[in-house]
Amino acid sequence: MLASQVVQTEDAPQAIGPYSQAVRFGPLIFLSGQVPLDPVTMRLVEGGIEEQTEQVFDNLAAVAAAAGSNLGQTLRMTIYLTDLGNFKIVNEIMARRLEEPYPARATIQVSALPANAMIEIDAILSD
Repeated sequence: MLASQVVQTEDAPQAIGPYSQAVRFGPLIFLSGQVPLDPVTMRLVEGGIEEQTEQVFDNLAAVAAAAGSNLGQTLRMTIYLTDLGNFKIVNEIMARRLEEPYPARATIQVSALPANAMIEIDAILSD
């Protein structure tokens, strides 16, 4: 029977609750939602949706690397936005950060996110 393994890195924000940055189970890696916190200061990055989205992708990439994978191996993402008006900007950044074939994805508007972030993304990757 397969056992799960916790993935942890100092290159991404530390968990701000009782959860792991990621968990590997067999060839799958489940990345917890990342908000745009700077991993050194644990503070929200300055700027708007562009800066926040770039930081979230940086954080996801760091956790993926710690798990021995990369964002090119993403199978599915869920994007949480506090304003769906930012959908186009997030799509443009995602298209720059990932290559085709793009992962399956859902985008959801929510009323609020941790640390007053404008965006949070979680992902499922393969190794």
